[in-house]
Amino acid sequence: MKPLADRIALVTGASRGIGRAIAVRLAQDGALVGIHYRAERDKAEQTLDDIRAAGGDGFLIAADLADPAGATQLSEALIAELRARRDPPQFDILVNNAGIDDRKTIEQVTEADFDRMLQINFKSPFFLIQKLLPVIADGGRIINISSMASRLSFPTMPVYAPTKAALSTLSRVLAAHLGPRGITVNAVLPGATSTDLNPLSDPARAAAVRDSVALGRIAGPEDIAPVVAFLASKEGGWITGETIEASGGQRL
Repeated sequence: MKPLADRIALVTGASRGIGRAIAVRLAQDGALVGIHYRAERDKAEQTLDDIRAAGGDGFLIAADLADPAGATQLSEALIAELRARRDPPQFDILVNNAGIDDRKTIEQVTEADFDRMLQINFKSPFFLIQKLLPVIADGGRIINISSMASRLSFPTMPVYAPTKAALSTLSRVLAAHLGPRGITVNAVLPGATSTDLNPLSDPARAAAVRDSVALGRIAGPEDIAPVVAFLASKEGGWITGETIEASGGQRL
């Protein structure tokens, strides 16, 4: 039997990059995966096609997490989906992956920049968890995708890094709060990862990043997804309140 058979997962920001890789991996391990996307339905459908081609299944949910109402919209859509599948409506795994980065120094950041990043990277995951707690099964998993930028100093991440640090801290707080229900809460901190939004295509920059990684290469989304899958599994059930860096030993 697959390790996540009979489990239902929701992955935010699953239409591309790390989120897509996580959704595909959880489905390979047997979970029915809710694929959240904001606007690019074609890319979300491609994620679902990839899942089904490998023998898994999932469903699509649209919501704009930049909108203060986005977490409510997403939670209501998921609960409606669950009601059609389970009685009582419950799910097992929440992966808060959706996030944005707008690289500017503090002198360049506008209040609108700050508010948008705070909303997507921290406020929406916070309230999504709050609204879904009644339907997360006891013994479930919450996995927040933070960033190794939360523990290092990058001058062009004066908003992104603090929002990701907040998500990591929230994971520890909720691990203690939800422990009596057997729900684990952890943060995964990817290092430099090549995606369509972060292609690392400049040769000089890519070489500098690669030289900073102990394992000698830049990660792909497929390097991050197995870490999340482990935390989502029964074998990861004794790990909670942790920040787990998946960076290949970047900047050790």
